[in-house]
Amino acid sequence: MSQNMMSVSSLNTKIKSLLEATFMHTLVEGEVASVTYHTSGHLYFSIKDDKSSIKCVMWRSSVARMKFRIEKGMHIVVEGSVSVYTPRGEYQFQTVRIEPAGQGALALAFEQLKKKLKEKGYFLAEHKKPLPEIPKRIALVTAKESAALHDMLKIIEKRWRFLEVTIVDTLVQGESAAAQIARSLAYADSLGVDVVVVGRGGGSAEDLWAFNEEVVADALFAMQTPVVSAVGHEVDTLISDFVADLRAPTPSAAMEMILPDMNEILYTLDDIEERYKQLMNGLLYDKLQKLTHQEEMIQRLSPTQRLRQLEESFDAMKKQFGQVLDYKLEQFVQQPIKLAEQLRQNMHFALQKKEQRLQSLYQNILLNDPKKQTKEGWAQVTHNGKKIVLKDLKVEDMLRLTDVDTTIEAKVVSV
Repeated sequence: MSQNMMSVSSLNTKIKSLLEATFMHTLVEGEVASVTYHTSGHLYFSIKDDKSSIKCVMWRSSVARMKFRIEKGMHIVVEGSVSVYTPRGEYQFQTVRIEPAGQGALALAFEQLKKKLKEKGYFLAEHKKPLPEIPKRIALVTAKESAALHDMLKIIEKRWRFLEVTIVDTLVQGESAAAQIARSLAYADSLGVDVVVVGRGGGSAEDLWAFNEEVVADALFAMQTPVVSAVGHEVDTLISDFVADLRAPTPSAAMEMILPDMNEILYTLDDIEERYKQLMNGLLYDKLQKLTHQEEMIQRLSPTQRLRQLEESFDAMKKQFGQVLDYKLEQFVQQPIKLAEQLRQNMHFALQKKEQRLQSLYQNILLNDPKKQTKEGWAQVTHNGKKIVLKDLKVEDMLRLTDVDTTIEAKVVSV
């Protein structure tokens, strides 16, 4: 028994050697059960499955390289090795790399930072600064020898060569690129230019990642000068695009968006010049017409012209008066003949009217003659002053017979 006996320290040391030699560069998948970001920069957490859990640690140097933060409940894959702390006989998983299970680390980091900055108000439209219509001075924050800078300068030369350009050379990828971009933006903001353009050409997500760092977002948000984010290609969307005052799909497109087109302006000026000429010609024509009218008015109102017009008017009136006088005299000569003829016609018409009236009266008299109204041999019979028929008379009654011109009284002898 004594031959197999060993001390606690010896046992823990053998366990340490065995475990650390066996579990090197191991990948473990699990759900984050707890997590603590220590002030020292170290990360302490534990992962679990439905049956057990294990404590994990990640030292500060590895934590600094992480693009995202782990949270409780997150499903992750950790890479590292098992380490044993012999004084207490405890073991833990010493982690060197963490990846989200089923999701890229960069994609997760992007969404986490995007959510954080959105909650801070970095993306609100009320914070966006307007860009000048025609900038005079511009700062380009990019790599001095990059193709992106060459493309931007070519567009500047083509569209608006009067622009004053300041190039702020900076790293655009790598571990220290984000911090240098932030410093370059602050420097460009102090130059007093009209617009700052920060950007680079296309690349992988890792190449463009510096523009997804929080330090760059903070620098963009703090700028007083309008800033344009022109990073990568049109399909690339970065945190800098959300924070900047304007997002351009490419560096070349940024120049086309913020600079006027010199040729277009020249065409516009030509058009304005042509319209101005037409306007001036129209005004000159109107003035000439008014001047001609004034000359005609002066000629018409001159004393000589006025006298000539009066003479012409007098001659016309004299001629017209003569014609009227001749007409009146002719009318005056013809007037007695016309009056006599008219009098004769009026008297003839009056006599005809009187004759017609007399004939009408004569016909009425004839029609109303009492002699013509009673038949011959007939007489009216009255008794006591009243009309009576013969059958009503009695013997000895006195009666009166009246015709047109005779009245007799009689007595009834018999009936």
